[in-house]
This record gives sequence, structure tokens and C-alpha cells, in this order.
Amino acid sequence: MVTGTVPRPRVSSARPAVAVGGRPSAALAEGLLKLRVHESTEGLYRCEATFGNWGAKNNRPSFLYFGRDILDFGKQLTIGLGTDELFRGRITALEAGFPQGGGGSITVLAEDRHQDLRMTRRTRTFTDVSDAEVFTRVAAEHGLTADIRIVGPAHRVLAQLNQSDLAFLRERARAVDAELWMNDTTLAARTRSERKAPPLRLGYGNELRELTVLADLAGQRSSVTVSGWDVAAKRALAETADAGVLGGELARGTGGSQVLAAAFAVRKESVVHAVPLTGQEARGRAETLYRRIARRFLTARGVAETSAGLHSGVTITLDELGTLFSGEYYVTEVTHLFDDGHGLRSEFRAERAWLGAAS
Repeated sequence: MVTGTVPRPRVSSARPAVAVGGRPSAALAEGLLKLRVHESTEGLYRCEATFGNWGAKNNRPSFLYFGRDILDFGKQLTIGLGTDELFRGRITALEAGFPQGGGGSITVLAEDRHQDLRMTRRTRTFTDVSDAEVFTRVAAEHGLTADIRIVGPAHRVLAQLNQSDLAFLRERARAVDAELWMNDTTLAARTRSERKAPPLRLGYGNELRELTVLADLAGQRSSVTVSGWDVAAKRALAETADAGVLGGELARGTGGSQVLAAAFAVRKESVVHAVPLTGQEARGRAETLYRRIARRFLTARGVAETSAGLHSGVTITLDELGTLFSGEYYVTEVTHLFDDGHGLRSEFRAERAWLGAAS
């Protein structure tokens, strides 16, 4: 535990590297004014990068990047940190800024290859398919390689109703407790237990600059029951999930349902709008909903030193927070930021299903 004065955070002097179309640009890196790279477990990583746009060009003062020879729509934008990569995507928008007093800036907006899925809207049905087969098919339609590791029931019918391919896959991923991300041209979908990103340790007062953690019982439940109707068997469905579906996620502390029962009472949740057609589908839905609720018992918001290892889908170990809140968390969202005033840093959100021992 920390005693006395918390040591001052280390100051990072790193400036992100910038490449366009696969070619590194020292001028863009030097002229970078602001950067925001956002990623989450739902996929579609986004980047906003603002560059100074006024200087010497062809031996006279001029706008630097209006020629579209360097920054242009559809070009690949890569943001790096040392030998690591923070973002890779394609430019979708250019925004010009003209401040009072002259000069100017240009902001580049880019998205990863999930952009292809976001911009394709359809209405269609899939019959007698698993979710893994649907993910693989959608990836192939966009010329992407599929890396799918999810297990779930076969569906008699899945409907995509006036949804983009990205919205539809996000919906299916949530239904089977999976997460989406893109590795260049590979569409990946895996459950949290299968993602297995290299873990990262952040110590308060060192790599971890600041943190707020909330342990909240308001959304916790003792169990979740999903009801439906099996048309073929002509019988009612009712499948229940409780803390047993968390497995090893509760190995190091007390889960929210246990704290809830001790502090208030047993609280059960019934879900009747999911409309499962088989017992396997109802059971999977109940387990997914319970895990989602339980994992948000503790939610954390923090700021840390930037590293390529800090990204959505990674398990972080937070040190020097006392026995209640130290330990492992799962990162659900990361935003890498840069500006001249505060330098490079990363904001993140994380969660876990347990509370540590009282001290």
C-alpha cells in the first residue's frame, strides 16, 4: 500500500510517429498538434489527428496539406509509438481550421477496416447457421480474413433488419458474449476468455497517473432467467444463470451477487423479451446477460502512461490501490491522447466482477 506522499508520475516525452500510405512522415509527426485514438471491445477503432497547416511551401508561405498529395481520402494512416503501432486505418474525412490571426490546421479523421461494415446496410435473413458461420460469411463479403473463436447454438433464423453489417455483428457478438476487433485486414471475434492479450501492470504513482473506481450494487443481480417458447417441442423455456457461470473470474475476491445478498437481499432478474427458440439458446442468453451484469460490479476510469500494450481487451493489474481495489481488471475502452500542453497519455475504462478483502 502507498503511505505518505504518492510519487510524482513519470513524464513521457514521446511524440507519436505518423505514416501515410505506408510512408513515414517526419514533417507530420513534428507538426502534430492534437491526437485522439479511440478503441473499444465493440470494434471500429477511430483516430482524429490535427496538424499545423501553415508554413513554407515552394519557398513561400502557404497551406501545406491542401494539395491532396500527402493527406487524402482513402489513404492509410498509421500512428506509431517507437516500434509499436497505436492505430492503422483509412482516411475518411478532412477538416480545415482557420483561427483568428491567420495560419491554419487540418484534422484527419480515420477508421479501421470496420468502416467497410459500417457503411454497408442490408435487410436479409440467415437460416440454419451458427453465429461463427455468420461472422465468417460477413468477413468474406468484405474481403477480410476471419479469425472467429466463438461457440453458440445453431439458429433456425437470424434476421438483419435495416442494419449495417457492423451493427448486426455487434448485436450478434453481444448475444454470445464475444468482442470484435480488427487486425489490419483480419476480422476477429472471440469471447473474453479466448482473447488472451498479453497482460499489463500499472502502478499508482508510476505508469498509472490517476484512477477512480466505483463498486456499485445498483445493477447487480443474484441470477438471470431467460424465458421463451420452443415451437418444435411445444414447451415453455426457462433457463437460469448465476455466479457459477463466472468461473475463475471470482477466484480472488467477493462477487457482487454475494455482497448484494449480504447487504440487502437476493435479487433475481427475469428476461422475457429475448424470444429464444431452443433451450440451448435460452441458456446461452442467460449466461451472457449475467456475465455482463456481474462484470460491472467494479468499474474504473483512469489515466496512464501510453503504451501499445494498453488497449481494449487486455487484462491490467493495478497496484498500490489498497486491498479492496488492487488487482486485475479487464479493459473495455481506451483513448490515446496527445497535445502540446499535456503530452502523450491514455484514458481507459476497465471492469471486474469482484471486490477485494477489507483491510
